[in-house]
This record gives sequence, structure tokens and C-alpha cells, in this order.
Amino acid sequence: MALARIFLAPQAPAQLLRWPARAFNFLVALLLVALVFSFAFHQLNYHWDWNSLYQYRHKFLLGWITTVWISLASLGLSSAIGLFFATAQRSRFLPLRYFSKIYIELVRGTPLLVQILIFFYVVADAFHISDRYQVGILTLSFFSGAYISEIFRAGIESIGQSQLESARAIGLTRAQTYRYVVFPQALRQILPPLAGQFVSLIKDSSLLSVIGISEFTLNAREVNANTYSTLESYLPLAVGYLVLTLPISLLARYLEKQHKYDT
Repeated sequence: MALARIFLAPQAPAQLLRWPARAFNFLVALLLVALVFSFAFHQLNYHWDWNSLYQYRHKFLLGWITTVWISLASLGLSSAIGLFFATAQRSRFLPLRYFSKIYIELVRGTPLLVQILIFFYVVADAFHISDRYQVGILTLSFFSGAYISEIFRAGIESIGQSQLESARAIGLTRAQTYRYVVFPQALRQILPPLAGQFVSLIKDSSLLSVIGISEFTLNAREVNANTYSTLESYLPLAVGYLVLTLPISLLARYLEKQHKYDT
């Protein structure tokens, strides 16, 4: 019975395990993961050479910083693009509505790698945009914006029609209806998929190496090419991306709990 109180979650959703029990179960799960990877690496017949990577520490840091600011810029711009096209799909102006649908289907139906190449070598060249970092941010933003648009649209359409009619009945304008009725309720619905899309965007930034942007992944590849230390070059890459993506997931879970309500 005592073990059940430690390892089993309460049957009632409103009840929560005490923090020592939660911390203990988290450590047990973390230890299990550590044991699996420790065993796997122990069985590996590989000569580790971390000393050769130390001289490239600044290259790793510069690449990680580049990935950070590219990701931050793309996150902000893609959110704005997604919100615009989510509302545009509900617009009464039909050309804008159909343009939004065409943009979303084209972006979601083609690989990001192809989009980066076409945007850099064709579109950017036609508009005389030579800054590859600017092109990379725009391409990532338009790619992720299509997915974010669908996330926003699904969240907006999850609000019942009766609530929209009630908002109109009390005299709220369309903008006020979205601000005070739709968005606060849709936020809880879109947080989990939105966090997942933000995480994917950060990892997708690694594809910008194909147009010569010196981000984290490209720098790790160059270090590997110079030192022939494959695992030593890519393990810091994994840790660096985890440092960026884990806070987003934790923040999304926190916000989800803050906006949780009973229905």
C-alpha cells in the first residue's frame, strides 16, 4: 500500500502526488534512461578524444549563438505570419481566403530543404536580397507560419458558435470578440501543438547550412571534418539543441496549467 502511494498516480484528477513522491519518480525514470545509454556506450568499441575538440570550443559557441538568434527571430515572425493567415482563412474577402489556403498547402506539401533552395537561389535573387541570414529567417518563418496558421485556425474553430453569437448579442465587435472571447479560450487548446512546432522550428534551422549559414549544425560538421571525432562533435550538438528546446516545452506545460479550467 505504501509503494502504491509512491509509484501510482491518484485516481481522482484533482488530487496530486506530493512533491517528494513526484521528484522520486522523476529520478527513477531519469536513472533508467541513464542506465540504458550508459550500457549502450559502454558496449561501444570507440576511442574518445575530447582534447581535439577543445580548441574548437569558440566555433561551437558561435554556432550555437547564431542558432539562438535565428530561431528567436523566426519564432516571432512565424507567429505573426501564422496569426495573419489563420484569420485570413476566415476572411469574407475571398481572394485573400483562397490565397491563404494555397500558401498553406504549398508550404506544408513540399520539403523545407527544397523551399530553402528555391527561396535563396530564385526568389531572393529576383528581389536582390543577398543577405543569406535574412533569407534563412524569412524561409523558416514562412515555412513554420503555415503550420502555426493551422494550429491557430483549429484553436479558433474549437470555440462554439453559440459563444460567438452571444458576443454579438451583447454588442462586441469582431475584434473584441476575438480578443475577449475567442483567443483566451483557444490559447489553452493551441499551446501543446504550438510548443511542438516551435521546437521543430529550432531543429529545422539546421537545414540552413545548405546555403552556407554558419549555424550550430554546420559548425559541428566542420569540426567533425577537421578532427574526425564524430561522436564528440555531434553529442554537444544534441545537448545544445536540448538546451534550447527543453525550456519551450516546460514553459508550454506551465502556461497550459495556468490556463486550465473545468468544462
